[in-house]
Amino acid sequence: MEEEAEYGFIVNVDAQGSGLLSDTEKPGMRRRLYEVTNAAFEQARIRAPRLYQEDRGDGILSVLAPDVPPQRVVGEWLEYLHQNLRQINRDLNKPLRLRVGLHVGPVTPDAHGRSGRAVDLACRLGDCDTAKAILKAAADAPLVVVASDRLYEDVVLAGGRWVEPDRYRRHEVELKEGRRAAWFTVPGLSQPPDPATAAKDVRSEPPQPQPQPQGTGDSFVQNNHHHGSGQFIANGNVDTLHINQYGGDR
Repeated sequence: MEEEAEYGFIVNVDAQGSGLLSDTEKPGMRRRLYEVTNAAFEQARIRAPRLYQEDRGDGILSVLAPDVPPQRVVGEWLEYLHQNLRQINRDLNKPLRLRVGLHVGPVTPDAHGRSGRAVDLACRLGDCDTAKAILKAAADAPLVVVASDRLYEDVVLAGGRWVEPDRYRRHEVELKEGRRAAWFTVPGLSQPPDPATAAKDVRSEPPQPQPQPQGTGDSFVQNNHHHGSGQFIANGNVDTLHINQYGGDR
């Protein structure tokens, strides 16, 4: 029998840069990911059965029951997550940095998990290029949060305990479903960095000098496939290369 959709709060957490970790590093990342996320839920008094979680490899999909106050998620839970990340990252050479996508909407449960367009949107918001660019630009921050336009209007804008709507910045993002408005915040900063400005700063940096090829000894040998002989200049040295009619060198 098909289950009926229920309205819920969707939280999708992704680890930034997880694809660069080795197989030996990923178990530690996943352990820390669950540690900071679940501790924040416990601190915000959000527990099973009102909390459903689904493993996503380098992330966690959480769906909260309709009776969980949404202000508690965008306020207390996010603040606890931020502080937990700061604490756990103090002794790490590779700090754990997270992207969080937030949305509210109907979710359909079945034997395999949770599904629905609302779930898709929460996941894609946290995984969008703008979220990745903002977290990359905020070099010292461990967390970027992306709220859907609907969630911002219905929940964030009203404010509340640890909810500061003026710390969010609106961006248009390109998703599979088309162009959408979303609201970004970086806990700990009054405003998230502008990804367009950050990209411009990178493009304006002077090009770095490229290393010159080094020869073995005083000359530099180069393959050349034309007939005849000639002089080559490499690393300030002049050398003569004799080439036979078949293109080989002597």
